[in-house]
Amino acid sequence: MMRLSDKLVKDIMSKDCVTVTLLDNVFEIALKMKQHDIGFVGVLDGDTFIGGVTDRDLVIRGYAEKHSGSTAVETVMTKGMITVAPNTTVDEAAKIMAQHQIRRLPVIDNGKLVGIVAIGDLAIRGNYEDEAGEALSQISKEQTLVGSH
Repeated sequence: MMRLSDKLVKDIMSKDCVTVTLLDNVFEIALKMKQHDIGFVGVLDGDTFIGGVTDRDLVIRGYAEKHSGSTAVETVMTKGMITVAPNTTVDEAAKIMAQHQIRRLPVIDNGKLVGIVAIGDLAIRGNYEDEAGEALSQISKEQTLVGSH
């Protein structure tokens, strides 16, 4: 029987990755997020992962900068994302997420996007409440609530 400490990212990741290409635009990303009820879309060049767009990216780099829905994916995407391989342990993924204060971790195999590990996956799928809680507290610790001074 596999111990929880031996569990790998490939065992808990979401495999149904929604993606776009550099030919898509901000409106198409938003539409895919709505249709699939997700907050992250991978960006591919051919079948190679080159970055991602979060719902926050759409707001901060897109609409808050007064870009229209026809704005190119490249304008709002995050390049050089921190990624992990499918055989990364869940423990290591949790540490990476906490250290870099990220909520989603693309899983890459030979340049291809094969999955996504979200902060919730650590708790829900892996029974890693402590690691997920630690990662989430690290991510959220210096953020101020909207409207507070």
